[in-house]
Amino acid sequence: MNLLKKFLTSEDGPTAVEYAVMLALIVVVCIGTITAVGTKVNTSFNTTKTALP
Repeated sequence: MNLLKKFLTSEDGPTAVEYAVMLALIVVVCIGTITAVGTKVNTSFNTTKTALP
């Protein structure tokens, strides 16, 4: 019972959750950015390919 009480009053649990949420948000932003840049680069390459004889 004391172990459970220590865990619930400890500051480590919420801190770990906050870091996990921050990491998840960073990953989502990175994936969105990579997708957007990838689409623009693909469009640019296709435009160049079409323009070449």
